[in-house]
Amino acid sequence: MKNKEYFCVIMAGGVGSRFWPLSTQKFPKQYQDILGVGKTMIQQTFQRISRLIPLENIFVITNTEYVDITREQLPELPKENIVGEPVMKNTAACNIYMAYKIAAINLNAQIVVCPADHLILKEDRFLEKLEQALGYAEKGDYLITLGIKPTRPDTGYGYIQFIDDEQGRDNPSLLKVKTFTEKPNLEIAKNFLKAGDFLWNAGIFIWSVESIISAFAKYLPNMKNLFDECQYVPNGSHKLCIEDIYPKLESISIDNGILEKTDNVYVIPADLGWSDLGTWNSVYENSDKDENKNAILSKNILSYNANGNIIRSKNTDKAIIIDGLKDYIIVDTENALLICPRKNDQKLKDYLVELRTKKKGDRYL
Repeated sequence: MKNKEYFCVIMAGGVGSRFWPLSTQKFPKQYQDILGVGKTMIQQTFQRISRLIPLENIFVITNTEYVDITREQLPELPKENIVGEPVMKNTAACNIYMAYKIAAINLNAQIVVCPADHLILKEDRFLEKLEQALGYAEKGDYLITLGIKPTRPDTGYGYIQFIDDEQGRDNPSLLKVKTFTEKPNLEIAKNFLKAGDFLWNAGIFIWSVESIISAFAKYLPNMKNLFDECQYVPNGSHKLCIEDIYPKLESISIDNGILEKTDNVYVIPADLGWSDLGTWNSVYENSDKDENKNAILSKNILSYNANGNIIRSKNTDKAIIIDGLKDYIIVDTENALLICPRKNDQKLKDYLVELRTKKKGDRYL
């Protein structure tokens, strides 16, 4: 029997520009089958979390533009559980919004907050860690995050430093957070690995309704006060109020606005087979490869004298031949073709800026 006081919020509002041209503003990353496994990222996330959380207690928050796509891809989810934000205001706003919506249903709720577009290979272990964290959140005033033991000095992830304290001694798996560090340079990342007291920040949070609303009252009171103006009821009659207050909200992440300031943040180390799939390179690393180390994610593709490439075509009927390329990203869609060295995948946003300005390329984005 699933615990009726367990809730989940799936954050699905990003545009995913680092996955252009497959991911676009009209059809972003979380709604794409990035790994070519037959399910989109949000479908995989939903199916994973529905093993633990009652269906009626799972919510998706996204841009109003993506509400219909979400309904198409998650038909099992009640329509009222798919929530549209009128303006994107980063993750603090969506967290306080959803905390109030859930509080209107159950004041004793514990909430899991997770991104819609992360890869988790060890699902059973993931659910075990969530249950453990939900148990802590039920008993005390904790804001909990899952931390991944780093396997390399990755500069694309945020890091969490932990310390030993009395709470940690009582609960060995619950470690007090000392610092958060956003994407460090390579030298600092190497030092973090040597120190041994740093974890990758997976962006997965667990807390009670009471704890997170209390934290907003203390650290982002102006934002909380704006949301206090709306009356939250399950039938969604607060929608007009939300549309009025959203443009007034500060755009700030939950990490910067709350977690980096408060002293009741804890981390649970977790080996989950996790990746945020933030770049085409991360997709390459997590994909099956042929004898030439090519990650070929579509049919009707032939390669010659080619190795270390990731090759993806959205048109499954199109024949593609690759000859002589090494360590490239090749992504073909109806409107665009990307051919780019894998080492340059961090430049993708720069390419898109130039495409927009020089080629009036908004229709391609």
